[in-house]
Amino acid sequence: MRRKMMVPIFVAALCLSGCAAETDSNENKSVTVITTTEDTSMEATSEDSEMYSCDEGDAHAIDVDGKEETYQSISVEKTGDSEGDEADFYGSNAAVFAQNGAALTISNAQIKTNGKHANAVFSYGEGTVVNISDSQIDTEQSNSGGIMVTGGGTLNATNLTVTTQSGSSAPIRSDRGGGQISVNGGTYKSYGSGSPAIYSTADINVENATLYSDVAEAVVVEGKNSVTIANADVTGKNTTHNSDKADVYRNVMIYQSMSGDSEEGKGVFTMTGGSLTSENGGMFFVTNTIADINLENVTMNYATDDFLRIEKAGWGNDGSNGGQVTLNAKNQNLDGIITVDEISVLNMYLKENASFNGCIESSGKVYVELDADSTWTLTGDSEVTALTCDSDAINLNGYKLKVNGKVYEEGTACSGEAIEIIAPASSGMGQMPPGDGNGQPPENPEGMEPPEGGKQPPEKPEGMKEGEQPPEKPDGNEIGAPPEKPE
Repeated sequence: MRRKMMVPIFVAALCLSGCAAETDSNENKSVTVITTTEDTSMEATSEDSEMYSCDEGDAHAIDVDGKEETYQSISVEKTGDSEGDEADFYGSNAAVFAQNGAALTISNAQIKTNGKHANAVFSYGEGTVVNISDSQIDTEQSNSGGIMVTGGGTLNATNLTVTTQSGSSAPIRSDRGGGQISVNGGTYKSYGSGSPAIYSTADINVENATLYSDVAEAVVVEGKNSVTIANADVTGKNTTHNSDKADVYRNVMIYQSMSGDSEEGKGVFTMTGGSLTSENGGMFFVTNTIADINLENVTMNYATDDFLRIEKAGWGNDGSNGGQVTLNAKNQNLDGIITVDEISVLNMYLKENASFNGCIESSGKVYVELDADSTWTLTGDSEVTALTCDSDAINLNGYKLKVNGKVYEEGTACSGEAIEIIAPASSGMGQMPPGDGNGQPPENPEGMEPPEGGKQPPEKPEGMKEGEQPPEKPDGNEIGAPPEKPE
């Protein structure tokens, strides 16, 4: 294993051109030794740090290919633009890039990019693992995430400060083929349109961190992927609609774009402890997918009464593009309005001292189940398809509740059955049972961990023919609506 040791002068490591991507970049790059202690391009992490810089498009300042490497106390600067799928799917313009089963460890680094499609730290491919800790990451231009995985890569981040400034540049980001990202501690902030704090086409776990999005949603999960958050403070300002396909403001969005960037299937959002804040609009929005939302002891604040909206929008095929949601609330207070449109489904389970102070506006199918310790206080007239509760669980509070068209009488115990969740025919998932046949939801492992992924990474192209350009990613931003793929 080669270690990049601290030296008392700056070392400027110049990047390789894209044609040398399959060679060991650290052994073949030209190195210039600068004998001054003044850093003219970027503030270094210390007087003894090493500098790695690259100003070419589709090239890297650090490229670790199939090897084990460790970098300590370094500064990395990446300029130069790229575009399309080569950069977004395969990391061709990333400042720090690991691939082909590499094991890369970075600590005490300062990493900055100022180019289009210039992601900062990128782990590509199954078996590739990047561990980065105690570092600062800043990106300036569009499509430039902070930490990123695709193709099944793995990235573990500890105590990072990550800030992105432009569009489609989530600080915690993934794209086609997904992978795994684990975050412990640190601060992750975005300031661009279409740049949530987390954009997931992977399995992403965050603990003890601060997440903030100044323009977009706080969290977006696309397709058969998951975000699991524990003891973190998560805030979305969401001041700009990122697409004309939906006209609601929301803090957490779970959807399927149909762009091919994520496998069709169940999206999962799980949060335990911490806080979830929406500074503009409602909290949850689900469309054109199946989703699980698992909440336990989360402090939630949102600007409107729009707690959960499940409905069709501009993605998918008309008539089958609603949402199908299982909501598990454990030791959790819920407030506001739940909206379910005519082609959507909700199974809601309130457990272990959970409470719901709100109403359900539904023209679709809704099942509500409360255990012996949980309650529902209505704040408006509501209608559900089926209900399971003890006689003292429902407080009508002067409003009317209909169960399968019949008026519910307060003080009555009910026993109903959950709604079957059936995946759209295009997904090939078939019917998904609602529980064990007794109105119980599918069991979640301890801590409500998300299901296994099962995604297959895309193969990296062998190279382009002369004059050939890679296919462009669909128009639109990261969480906006790309056009549907051709038949």
